[in-house]
Amino acid sequence: MEVEYHEEYVRNSRGVQLFTCGWLPAKTSPKALVFLCHGYAMECSGYMRECGMRLAAAGYGVFGMDYEGHGKSMGARCYIRSFRRLVDDCHRFFKSICDMEEYRSKSRFLYGESMGGAVALLLHMKDPTFWDGAILVAPMCKISEKVKPHPVVISLLTQVEDVIPRWKIVPTKDVIDAAFKDPAKREKIRKNKLIYQDKPRLKTALEMLRTSMYVEDSLSKVKLPFFVLHGDADTVTDPEVSRALYERAASADKAIKLYAGMWHGLTAGEPDHNVDAIFSDIVAWLNGRSRTWTVEDRLMKMMASPDRFIRGERGGAADVDGDAKRGPPRRRGGCFSGLAGRTHHHSEM
Repeated sequence: MEVEYHEEYVRNSRGVQLFTCGWLPAKTSPKALVFLCHGYAMECSGYMRECGMRLAAAGYGVFGMDYEGHGKSMGARCYIRSFRRLVDDCHRFFKSICDMEEYRSKSRFLYGESMGGAVALLLHMKDPTFWDGAILVAPMCKISEKVKPHPVVISLLTQVEDVIPRWKIVPTKDVIDAAFKDPAKREKIRKNKLIYQDKPRLKTALEMLRTSMYVEDSLSKVKLPFFVLHGDADTVTDPEVSRALYERAASADKAIKLYAGMWHGLTAGEPDHNVDAIFSDIVAWLNGRSRTWTVEDRLMKMMASPDRFIRGERGGAADVDGDAKRGPPRRRGGCFSGLAGRTHHHSEM
Protein backbone atom coordinates (compact mmCIF):
# COMPACT_ATOMS: atom_id res chain seq x y z
CA MET A 1 0.00 0.00 0.00
CA GLU A 2 1.29 3.46 -0.91
CA VAL A 3 2.19 5.59 2.11
CA GLU A 4 2.21 9.36 2.62
CA TYR A 5 4.61 10.97 5.09
CA HIS A 6 4.24 14.37 6.73
CA GLU A 7 5.95 16.35 9.48
CA GLU A 8 5.44 19.57 11.38
CA TYR A 9 6.42 21.37 14.58
CA VAL A 10 4.14 22.09 17.53
CA ARG A 11 4.79 23.97 20.77
CA ASN A 12 4.27 22.47 24.17
CA SER A 13 2.83 24.28 27.18
CA ARG A 14 6.31 25.62 28.02
CA GLY A 15 6.79 27.10 24.55
CA VAL A 16 9.31 24.47 23.44
CA GLN A 17 9.14 23.53 19.75
CA LEU A 18 8.55 19.80 19.30
CA PHE A 19 8.93 17.80 16.10
CA THR A 20 6.02 15.61 15.00
CA CYS A 21 5.58 13.30 12.04
CA GLY A 22 3.13 10.82 10.60
CA TRP A 23 2.59 8.08 8.04
CA LEU A 24 -0.80 7.51 6.42
CA PRO A 25 -2.22 5.16 3.80
CA ALA A 26 -2.19 7.29 0.64
CA LYS A 27 -5.51 6.31 -0.93
CA THR A 28 -7.72 5.20 1.90
CA SER A 29 -8.82 6.27 5.35
CA PRO A 30 -6.77 4.54 8.09
CA LYS A 31 -8.47 1.63 9.80
CA ALA A 32 -7.17 2.86 13.19
CA LEU A 33 -4.60 5.22 14.73
CA VAL A 34 -1.25 4.22 16.25
CA PHE A 35 0.81 6.64 18.34
CA LEU A 36 4.55 6.06 18.64
CA CYS A 37 6.41 6.52 21.91
CA HIS A 38 10.11 6.18 21.13
CA GLY A 39 12.85 5.00 23.45
CA TYR A 40 15.53 6.84 25.39
CA ALA A 41 17.89 8.82 23.13
CA MET A 42 15.93 7.77 20.03
CA GLU A 43 13.67 9.68 17.61
CA CYS A 44 10.78 9.08 15.23
CA SER A 45 11.54 10.30 11.71
CA GLY A 46 14.63 8.14 11.15
CA TYR A 47 14.91 5.44 13.78
CA MET A 48 11.18 4.64 13.79
CA ARG A 49 10.63 5.26 10.08
CA GLU A 50 10.40 1.56 9.24
CA CYS A 51 7.83 1.06 11.98
CA GLY A 52 5.73 3.94 10.64
CA MET A 53 6.03 2.73 7.06
CA ARG A 54 5.14 -0.88 7.87
CA LEU A 55 2.10 -0.01 9.97
CA ALA A 56 0.84 2.58 7.47
CA ALA A 57 1.28 0.05 4.65
CA ALA A 58 -0.89 -2.28 6.73
CA GLY A 59 -3.62 0.39 6.75
CA TYR A 60 -2.92 2.33 9.94
CA GLY A 61 -2.49 6.03 10.58
CA VAL A 62 0.78 6.37 12.51
CA PHE A 63 1.84 9.48 14.43
CA GLY A 64 4.99 10.21 16.42
CA MET A 65 6.59 13.04 18.35
CA ASP A 66 10.21 13.52 19.39
CA TYR A 67 10.27 14.23 23.12
CA GLU A 68 11.71 17.52 24.30
CA GLY A 69 15.49 17.35 23.87
CA HIS A 70 15.27 14.34 21.55
CA GLY A 71 15.65 14.04 17.78
CA LYS A 72 14.55 17.17 15.97
CA SER A 73 12.75 18.70 18.96
CA MET A 74 14.21 21.66 20.79
CA GLY A 75 15.70 21.47 24.27
CA ALA A 76 18.94 20.33 25.89
CA ARG A 77 19.97 17.09 24.20
CA CYS A 78 18.43 14.10 25.93
CA TYR A 79 17.76 16.00 29.13
CA ILE A 80 14.64 14.75 30.90
CA ARG A 81 14.00 17.10 33.75
CA SER A 82 10.62 15.55 34.44
CA PHE A 83 8.92 12.42 33.15
CA ARG A 84 5.59 14.02 33.97
CA ARG A 85 6.27 16.77 31.45
CA LEU A 86 7.24 14.26 28.79
CA VAL A 87 4.02 12.28 29.32
CA ASP A 88 1.93 15.47 29.32
CA ASP A 89 3.45 16.57 26.00
CA CYS A 90 2.57 13.24 24.40
CA HIS A 91 -0.92 13.31 25.89
CA ARG A 92 -1.71 16.74 24.46
CA PHE A 93 -0.39 16.01 20.98
CA PHE A 94 -1.83 12.52 20.64
CA LYS A 95 -5.24 13.64 21.91
CA SER A 96 -5.26 16.55 19.46
CA ILE A 97 -4.99 14.03 16.61
CA CYS A 98 -7.73 11.81 18.04
CA ASP A 99 -10.03 14.84 18.39
CA MET A 100 -9.84 15.63 14.66
CA GLU A 101 -13.23 15.04 13.05
CA GLU A 102 -12.00 12.50 10.52
CA TYR A 103 -10.42 10.38 13.28
CA ARG A 104 -13.03 10.45 16.04
CA SER A 105 -14.51 7.10 15.07
CA LYS A 106 -11.13 5.33 14.85
CA SER A 107 -9.63 2.99 17.40
CA ARG A 108 -6.55 4.52 19.02
CA PHE A 109 -3.55 2.51 20.08
CA LEU A 110 -0.33 3.37 21.86
CA TYR A 111 2.93 1.87 20.63
CA GLY A 112 5.89 2.09 23.01
CA GLU A 113 9.43 0.79 22.62
CA SER A 114 11.79 0.50 25.59
CA MET A 115 11.44 3.75 27.59
CA GLY A 116 8.50 4.50 25.31
CA GLY A 117 6.76 1.49 26.83
CA ALA A 118 6.84 3.26 30.20
CA VAL A 119 5.55 6.43 28.51
CA ALA A 120 2.66 4.44 27.00
CA LEU A 121 1.74 2.87 30.34
CA LEU A 122 1.82 6.26 32.07
CA LEU A 123 -0.38 7.72 29.32
CA HIS A 124 -2.86 4.93 30.01
CA MET A 125 -2.78 5.61 33.75
CA LYS A 126 -3.31 9.31 33.07
CA ASP A 127 -6.56 8.62 31.17
CA PRO A 128 -7.46 4.93 31.55
CA THR A 129 -10.60 4.82 29.38
CA PHE A 130 -9.21 6.84 26.46
CA TRP A 131 -6.93 4.30 24.78
CA ASP A 132 -8.12 1.14 23.07
CA GLY A 133 -4.92 -0.84 23.45
CA ALA A 134 -1.14 -0.76 23.53
CA ILE A 135 1.75 -2.49 21.79
CA LEU A 136 4.67 -2.67 24.23
CA VAL A 137 7.99 -3.65 22.68
CA ALA A 138 10.67 -4.49 25.27
CA PRO A 139 9.06 -1.96 27.64
CA MET A 140 11.03 -0.22 30.36
CA CYS A 141 9.13 -1.68 33.29
CA LYS A 142 12.50 -2.24 34.93
CA ILE A 143 16.05 -1.40 33.88
CA SER A 144 18.21 -4.50 33.74
CA GLU A 145 20.80 -4.86 36.49
CA LYS A 146 23.33 -5.54 33.72
CA VAL A 147 23.28 -1.91 32.52
CA LYS A 148 22.24 -0.15 35.72
CA PRO A 149 24.97 1.66 37.72
CA HIS A 150 25.88 0.15 41.09
CA PRO A 151 23.44 1.10 43.90
CA VAL A 152 26.20 2.92 45.75
CA VAL A 153 26.87 5.05 42.68
CA ILE A 154 23.16 5.80 42.33
CA SER A 155 22.93 6.81 45.97
CA LEU A 156 25.85 9.21 45.55
CA LEU A 157 24.41 10.71 42.36
CA THR A 158 21.10 11.55 44.07
CA GLN A 159 23.01 13.82 46.45
CA VAL A 160 24.14 16.15 43.65
CA GLU A 161 21.29 15.96 41.11
CA ASP A 162 20.06 19.49 41.89
CA VAL A 163 23.57 20.89 41.64
CA ILE A 164 24.64 19.35 38.33
CA PRO A 165 21.42 17.93 36.77
CA ARG A 166 22.64 18.19 33.16
CA TRP A 167 26.12 16.79 33.65
CA LYS A 168 26.96 13.73 31.58
CA ILE A 169 28.54 11.77 34.37
CA VAL A 170 26.41 8.64 34.78
CA PRO A 171 28.54 5.53 34.20
CA THR A 172 26.82 2.97 31.99
CA LYS A 173 27.63 0.31 29.45
CA ASP A 174 27.22 0.98 25.73
CA VAL A 175 23.50 0.46 25.24
CA ILE A 176 23.73 0.35 21.43
CA ASP A 177 26.15 -2.58 21.60
CA ALA A 178 23.89 -4.31 24.11
CA ALA A 179 20.60 -3.61 22.31
CA PHE A 180 21.09 -4.25 18.59
CA LYS A 181 22.18 -7.67 17.41
CA ASP A 182 22.71 -7.15 13.67
CA PRO A 183 26.14 -5.48 13.12
CA ALA A 184 25.05 -3.59 9.98
CA LYS A 185 21.94 -2.22 11.67
CA ARG A 186 23.97 -1.34 14.76
CA GLU A 187 26.35 0.69 12.60
CA LYS A 188 23.44 2.43 10.88
CA ILE A 189 22.08 3.48 14.25
CA ARG A 190 25.49 4.81 15.28
CA LYS A 191 25.54 6.97 12.13
CA ASN A 192 22.16 8.54 12.94
CA LYS A 193 23.13 11.98 14.25
CA LEU A 194 19.68 12.51 15.73
CA ILE A 195 20.28 9.68 18.21
CA TYR A 196 21.98 10.78 21.42
CA GLN A 197 25.05 8.63 22.05
CA ASP A 198 26.86 10.40 24.88
CA LYS A 199 26.71 9.44 28.56
CA PRO A 200 23.30 9.89 30.19
CA ARG A 201 22.75 13.20 31.96
CA LEU A 202 22.44 12.89 35.71
CA LYS A 203 18.83 14.02 36.08
CA THR A 204 17.76 12.01 33.01
CA ALA A 205 19.22 8.78 34.38
CA LEU A 206 17.59 9.24 37.77
CA GLU A 207 14.21 10.12 36.24
CA MET A 208 14.36 6.98 34.12
CA LEU A 209 15.26 4.84 37.10
CA ARG A 210 12.52 6.33 39.27
CA THR A 211 9.99 5.93 36.51
CA SER A 212 10.90 2.28 35.97
CA MET A 213 10.50 1.70 39.72
CA TYR A 214 7.13 3.44 39.68
CA VAL A 215 5.91 1.45 36.67
CA GLU A 216 7.11 -1.81 38.19
CA ASP A 217 5.15 -1.03 41.36
CA SER A 218 2.04 -0.06 39.34
CA LEU A 219 1.67 -3.06 37.03
CA SER A 220 -1.63 -4.08 38.64
CA LYS A 221 -3.14 -0.72 37.60
CA VAL A 222 -2.84 -1.59 33.90
CA LYS A 223 -6.31 -2.35 32.53
CA LEU A 224 -6.23 -1.67 28.79
CA PRO A 225 -5.79 -4.39 26.16
CA PHE A 226 -2.10 -4.87 25.43
CA PHE A 227 0.41 -7.03 23.61
CA VAL A 228 3.89 -7.13 25.11
CA LEU A 229 6.81 -8.39 23.00
CA HIS A 230 10.25 -9.03 24.46
CA GLY A 231 13.44 -10.79 23.44
CA ASP A 232 14.42 -13.35 26.03
CA ALA A 233 18.10 -12.42 25.55
CA ASP A 234 17.45 -8.72 26.29
CA THR A 235 20.08 -7.27 28.65
CA VAL A 236 18.76 -3.67 28.60
CA THR A 237 15.22 -4.06 29.95
CA ASP A 238 14.24 -7.10 31.95
CA PRO A 239 12.00 -9.60 30.11
CA GLU A 240 10.93 -11.09 33.42
CA VAL A 241 9.22 -7.82 34.32
CA SER A 242 7.31 -7.98 31.04
CA ARG A 243 6.17 -11.39 32.20
CA ALA A 244 5.19 -9.83 35.54
CA LEU A 245 3.24 -7.14 33.66
CA TYR A 246 1.33 -9.84 31.83
CA GLU A 247 0.61 -11.76 35.03
CA ARG A 248 -0.25 -8.81 37.28
CA ALA A 249 -2.12 -6.48 34.92
CA ALA A 250 -5.88 -6.32 35.46
CA SER A 251 -6.49 -6.24 31.69
CA ALA A 252 -9.08 -8.71 30.44
CA ASP A 253 -7.40 -8.75 27.02
CA LYS A 254 -3.66 -9.23 27.28
CA ALA A 255 -1.00 -11.14 25.40
CA ILE A 256 2.73 -11.72 25.72
CA LYS A 257 5.32 -13.21 23.43
CA LEU A 258 8.94 -13.80 24.39
CA TYR A 259 11.19 -14.29 21.37
CA ALA A 260 13.94 -16.86 21.82
CA GLY A 261 17.46 -15.50 21.38
CA MET A 262 16.34 -11.99 20.41
CA TRP A 263 17.85 -8.85 21.96
CA HIS A 264 16.41 -5.51 23.05
CA GLY A 265 16.09 -3.88 19.61
CA LEU A 266 13.37 -6.15 18.25
CA THR A 267 12.20 -3.87 15.43
CA ALA A 268 15.49 -2.23 14.44
CA GLY A 269 18.35 -4.45 15.51
CA GLU A 270 17.43 -8.01 14.59
CA PRO A 271 18.03 -9.75 11.24
CA ASP A 272 15.34 -8.99 8.65
CA HIS A 273 13.48 -12.28 9.04
CA ASN A 274 13.11 -11.66 12.77
CA VAL A 275 11.88 -8.10 12.19
CA ASP A 276 9.35 -9.41 9.66
CA ALA A 277 8.05 -11.86 12.25
CA ILE A 278 7.76 -9.13 14.89
CA PHE A 279 5.71 -6.82 12.67
CA SER A 280 3.56 -9.70 11.45
CA ASP A 281 2.59 -10.37 15.07
CA ILE A 282 1.98 -6.67 15.77
CA VAL A 283 -0.23 -6.14 12.72
CA ALA A 284 -2.21 -9.31 13.46
CA TRP A 285 -2.88 -8.08 17.01
CA LEU A 286 -3.96 -4.63 15.79
CA ASN A 287 -6.16 -6.10 13.06
CA GLY A 288 -8.03 -8.12 15.66
CA ARG A 289 -8.87 -5.04 17.73
CA SER A 290 -9.51 -2.24 15.26
CA ARG A 291 -13.12 -1.12 14.92
CA THR A 292 -15.35 1.86 14.27
CA TRP A 293 -16.52 3.76 17.35
CA THR A 294 -19.62 5.88 17.77
CA VAL A 295 -20.00 8.58 20.39
CA GLU A 296 -22.39 6.27 22.21
CA ASP A 297 -19.80 3.48 22.14
CA ARG A 298 -17.25 5.76 23.77
CA LEU A 299 -19.69 6.84 26.47
CA MET A 300 -20.65 3.25 27.16
CA LYS A 301 -16.99 2.30 27.48
CA MET A 302 -16.41 5.06 30.02
CA MET A 303 -19.54 4.23 32.02
CA ALA A 304 -18.83 0.49 32.01
CA SER A 305 -15.26 0.87 33.17
CA PRO A 306 -14.65 -0.38 36.73
CA ASP A 307 -11.65 1.91 36.97
CA ARG A 308 -11.33 4.35 39.81
CA PHE A 309 -8.52 6.25 38.15
CA ILE A 310 -10.32 9.55 38.71
CA ARG A 311 -8.33 12.75 39.07
CA GLY A 312 -7.38 13.32 42.63
CA GLU A 313 -8.37 9.83 43.79
CA ARG A 314 -5.51 7.88 45.28
CA GLY A 315 -4.35 4.98 43.15
CA GLY A 316 -5.77 6.52 40.00
CA ALA A 317 -4.97 8.08 36.69
CA ALA A 318 -4.00 11.44 37.73
CA ASP A 319 -1.78 9.80 40.24
CA VAL A 320 0.69 10.17 37.41
CA ASP A 321 0.23 13.78 38.48
CA GLY A 322 -0.69 13.20 42.10
CA ASP A 323 2.03 10.68 42.79
CA ALA A 324 4.49 13.19 41.45
CA LYS A 325 4.27 14.78 44.84
CA ARG A 326 4.47 11.51 46.69
CA GLY A 327 6.85 9.70 44.38
CA PRO A 328 6.95 5.95 43.80
CA PRO A 329 6.28 3.71 46.77
CA ARG A 330 9.16 3.92 49.21
CA ARG A 331 11.57 1.02 49.24
CA ARG A 332 13.01 -0.05 52.55
CA GLY A 333 16.66 -0.58 53.19
CA GLY A 334 19.73 -0.41 50.96
CA CYS A 335 20.99 2.41 48.77
CA PHE A 336 17.71 2.67 46.87
CA SER A 337 15.83 3.86 49.94
CA GLY A 338 17.41 7.29 49.52
CA LEU A 339 16.51 7.35 45.84
CA ALA A 340 12.86 6.51 46.37
CA GLY A 341 12.59 8.74 49.39
CA ARG A 342 13.73 11.81 47.47
CA THR A 343 11.29 11.51 44.59
CA HIS A 344 8.57 13.51 46.28
CA HIS A 345 10.84 16.54 45.88
CA HIS A 346 12.70 15.89 42.65
CA SER A 347 10.66 13.65 40.39
CA GLU A 348 7.63 15.00 38.55
CA MET A 349 6.14 11.78 37.28
